[in-house]
Amino acid sequence: MRIGILGSGHIGRTLARKLAAAGHEVKVANSRGPDTVDADALSTGAQAVTREEAIIGIEVLILSIPFIGIPAIAPLVADLPAETVVIDTSNYIPARDDRIAEIENGMADSVWVTAQLGRPIAKAWNSIYSVTLAEKGRPAGDPDRIAAPVAADRPRDRDVTMALVEDTGFDGYDAGPIAESWRQQTGSPSYCTEVTLAELPDALASADLARSRRRSDLASKVYLERFEAGHNPGRDFIVQLSRLLYAV
Repeated sequence: MRIGILGSGHIGRTLARKLAAAGHEVKVANSRGPDTVDADALSTGAQAVTREEAIIGIEVLILSIPFIGIPAIAPLVADLPAETVVIDTSNYIPARDDRIAEIENGMADSVWVTAQLGRPIAKAWNSIYSVTLAEKGRPAGDPDRIAAPVAADRPRDRDVTMALVEDTGFDGYDAGPIAESWRQQTGSPSYCTEVTLAELPDALASADLARSRRRSDLASKVYLERFEAGHNPGRDFIVQLSRLLYAV
């Protein structure tokens, strides 16, 4: 497929590398220009382009930018054809993004994103820690393969996104409509806990929105006691912390 990726951070560059390696035609852009895209993102054939070039002639657009930056790209996304699949990978983290009143009052992260962009989206890869995404992909059928929930309202958005999740080495799972995507948000039992396909349905079903918000805030406090904002800790720390706070 022809895929554009906005964002070349930890998630964006890994998706660019993995999806190009799987045979897709990938363009990746960030806010600073093509020359600043990490070489690792381009190592399997992805092309570094401007943000405007990234949305031309594509079938799928992946948003891998900080959550608070979503409104700023709305004019760019508005030019996409209605049938283009838009996949959001971001997470609302108040310690990083500031408080957003609608979300604090119970709106699902991705419902807010849909409202900002004015179009349907799919939600995927947001529940997998960036180091896990880069290092823990496995072939289909591997008993240790990690599962990733996919939320979407349109059938084609869901089908395409699940297939792309599979191409990155994870089991895609239909997690229902965007209105239910809060079950895969930060603080939920499926978030960064590396659950398998057999474990994921129970993890989603056991999610509680208010509890997830509290646990997410607690995790941010623990993180900021140990690390500078923006630091990417090792996988063991994040997965162990997530399992301790979110999965019990």
